[in-house]
Amino acid sequence: IDGGIRYRGLTQEQIRNVQILPVDYEIEYICRGSRVIVGPKVRKCLPNGTWTEITQHSRCLLLCPRVSTSLENGRVALKPPGPPVEGTVLHYSCHAGFILEGRNITHCTKMGKWDSPKPVCLCKKPGTSVRGKKKLYIGALFPMSGGWPGGQACLPSAQMALDLVNNRTDILPDYELELIYYDSMCDPGESTKLLYDLLYTEPIKTVLMPGCSSVSTLVAEAARMWNLIVLSYGSSSPALSNRDRFPTFFRTHPSATLHNPTRVRLFQKWKWTKIATIQQTTEVFTSTLDDLEQRVKEAGIEISVRQSFLTDPAVAVKNLKRQDARIIVGLFYETEARKVFCEVFKEKLYGKKYVWFLIGWYADNWFKIKDPSINCTIENMTEAVEGHVTTEIVMLNPETVRGASNLTSQEFLGALMTRLGGKNPEETGGFQEAPLAYDAIWALALALNKTVAPLKAKGHRLEDFNYNNHDITAEIYRALNTSSFEGVSGHVVFDAQGSRMAMTLIEQLQGGSYKKIGYYDSSQKNLSWFGNDVWIGAGPPADSTIVIEEFRYVSQKLFAAVSVFAGLGILLGIVCLTFNIYNSNVRYIQNSQPYLNNMTAVGCMMALAAVFPLGIDGHHIHRSQFTVVCQFRLWLLGLGFSLAYGSMFTKIWWVHNLFTKKEEKKEKRKHLEPWKLYATVGVLLAIDVLSLIVWQIVDPLHITVEKFTKEAPKGDLDVLIQPLLEHCTSEKMNTWLGSPPHLVFPSHPCVHSLGMKLSSQTRHIHGSHHLSVLCMITAPVTMILSSQQDASFAFAALAIVFSVYITLVVLFVPKMRRLITRGEWQSEQQDTLKTGSSTNNNDEEKSRQLERENRELQKIIQEKEQRVSELRHQLVERQALRNRRTPSSVTNQNHSNPSPPSSQADPTSLLPPPGYPNPALDNHSPFTNSSNLYQADSKMSRNHCHNSQIPLLYK
Repeated sequence: IDGGIRYRGLTQEQIRNVQILPVDYEIEYICRGSRVIVGPKVRKCLPNGTWTEITQHSRCLLLCPRVSTSLENGRVALKPPGPPVEGTVLHYSCHAGFILEGRNITHCTKMGKWDSPKPVCLCKKPGTSVRGKKKLYIGALFPMSGGWPGGQACLPSAQMALDLVNNRTDILPDYELELIYYDSMCDPGESTKLLYDLLYTEPIKTVLMPGCSSVSTLVAEAARMWNLIVLSYGSSSPALSNRDRFPTFFRTHPSATLHNPTRVRLFQKWKWTKIATIQQTTEVFTSTLDDLEQRVKEAGIEISVRQSFLTDPAVAVKNLKRQDARIIVGLFYETEARKVFCEVFKEKLYGKKYVWFLIGWYADNWFKIKDPSINCTIENMTEAVEGHVTTEIVMLNPETVRGASNLTSQEFLGALMTRLGGKNPEETGGFQEAPLAYDAIWALALALNKTVAPLKAKGHRLEDFNYNNHDITAEIYRALNTSSFEGVSGHVVFDAQGSRMAMTLIEQLQGGSYKKIGYYDSSQKNLSWFGNDVWIGAGPPADSTIVIEEFRYVSQKLFAAVSVFAGLGILLGIVCLTFNIYNSNVRYIQNSQPYLNNMTAVGCMMALAAVFPLGIDGHHIHRSQFTVVCQFRLWLLGLGFSLAYGSMFTKIWWVHNLFTKKEEKKEKRKHLEPWKLYATVGVLLAIDVLSLIVWQIVDPLHITVEKFTKEAPKGDLDVLIQPLLEHCTSEKMNTWLGSPPHLVFPSHPCVHSLGMKLSSQTRHIHGSHHLSVLCMITAPVTMILSSQQDASFAFAALAIVFSVYITLVVLFVPKMRRLITRGEWQSEQQDTLKTGSSTNNNDEEKSRQLERENRELQKIIQEKEQRVSELRHQLVERQALRNRRTPSSVTNQNHSNPSPPSSQADPTSLLPPPGYPNPALDNHSPFTNSSNLYQADSKMSRNHCHNSQIPLLYK
């Protein structure tokens, strides 16, 4: 509609049919009516298939009247250069000796009209207004666009304040304030050029009023060189609160650090100890975050994740998601906030598990504004931002009070809406900061009014101000520093750093609109809470995944079952001990060393008693008592094992010596003194007790907690279960377990090995072999199962119970059975000594039986040897017969081979086969060589009982 394309040399029919145009072909853009081309007018087809200047757009725009682009007795700066079309901005200034009457800036609208009339340069004495008042000029930079377009509402607010001040007769009656302003676009680079224009063009400016923290930093740092006071209405950077760097800077906008005490107070209220941050890389946000980091550290709160971005927040948001950030503080301008929350929606970093803290000075519908830089819908954005919390400096007095301007805050809002011409406040940048700009003009006017009398007393006047007059600047500084009045934004007062002090408003986005949920006064540390905060979940979310520590305990059913077996075992031990003591005068009991058996029974009961503390854990007792249980468990197991095993080892050693020593030493062993046996047990027990004492002194037991992999419970719960298991341990546990004494981890490997050897050589004496084997099996298995409390307890406890049961049954039950079945209830005094030895009748019967078996085996061996000799003689005869049948072959063999053996057998061939004893050399008694007889018989059966070979001998 606004324009079209002209194809040179082609008719309308050709244009409709053509698909491809040749290289170097040119097309021309044309516009209709009064519109003009902005951008390339002609494009040429290139060999690579593209058009020239393809990156530059061509548009047809309405042309604003060119009459405004020139100014008599002045100059006009046109931005951007070119025809005055939509978006063009004109800056006016007058030559020396002339005063600008009217606005110094105008914009070309899309309707092809300028938004303000053309000003004029009047030839009058500088500093004199039309009404006869002397003019004082304020150089201002209002960001009408850019990251924070706050000038859209702040500029009308400041102009409204100027109109009221200039109409007041009690404030600066001889002066008129005039605003000379430019669009800084919130860009320090652009502002540098505009600041140069303000300072080096007439008239002289008395005060500078920048907006945006980045621009204010530039202006405030340079203003000291011109002795200029800087009063900002929209700068929140904490870096500006530095009197050494910015000695003449004031601001009606509180420092951004004023948000931080409020945030910390909310973190404490909702019991959060871990937060995350994401910031836009600018000085204002970096300084704010540095201050927040220091404050949360003092409050015991950790910043676990800290992300930043320059223009694209995608990577930073993904990092927040990956590191499980839950409570997130966002510091960025409004335009970047839309980019951030578009990525938040894509990463699902919102909902009942997350809380976002944002700056409160965005427009109320900032997330609903269409932004071509993002690819999220308004519905997506609304869903992502729901429930976030904002902290905002109180910029509008909540009380109905008429201040210095004689307006209440609500009357001010009504007048501002009229001045904006019905624009939607939510779509007007800086609407929330408009009261600050209004009060900034009033603060300046009141301060200048306060300086009139002091300057007059010193012979100075405000109109005499120049960039080299330090006295007037110092007087204005002093007046501003002591300012205190009621404004539409609240009570206006500056701190020592020139920053405004104010309360903080806390709001939450509920259902797409902001609701006030509280106020915080950082000076009084007072939180006023309304209690109307709303959460997507049941309440404020956790600052991280909640980890519930859950101790693992031994199964109570298993503990009860094993305890029953252990109790029955102790009862069995008591019965055996009682039986042994009651029948201690019976010869059969006396011959089996009853005192050693008693000690074995006591040791077994102590070992069984250790099963109870072995299964006691935090389910039964407090953790502080667990160490005592560990000690009790160790001592019971150690001493019980040492007493039981030491007694059995001593008994086996005695019996072994009795049955394996030579005849002349047997008589000495028969009447061994009992104290020697008891001394042996005492030495073993003393070594174990000493080892335990040294262990507990050098490296005492203590509690350690083993952590397992976190487990997720069933259901949509934001929690994890952290299984824990308590262990009794010491610093060098493995070293101590290799030395005395423990049942599960055997104490004396050498004694164990020796005991097993003696037991194997004296198999008719029962009681220790099974115990050693069980201990050695249980040790490694229990170490492997240490992380499985039920399996570890069951294996160790059952090993103890099983070993004790076997020991008691094998040691005592045969004695009970014999005494009951044979009725041998006679004492040593009532019975005569039948064998003259300390061995029992059962052992003598076994010895006689072994002798009979030995004689029978000797007879069998002799018969076998005789049979072998006969077979060898037959084999020699058979060979001789074959030699006679083949004399020729034998003759040849005689020439090449040695002579055949004679028919008489070699004496060595008559020796018994390998593995058979030589009867001529066997001088030992049958009893003492009973083990060798068994061995020979086994070898005979392997080497000479192959029936498959017998037919070959007679073939």
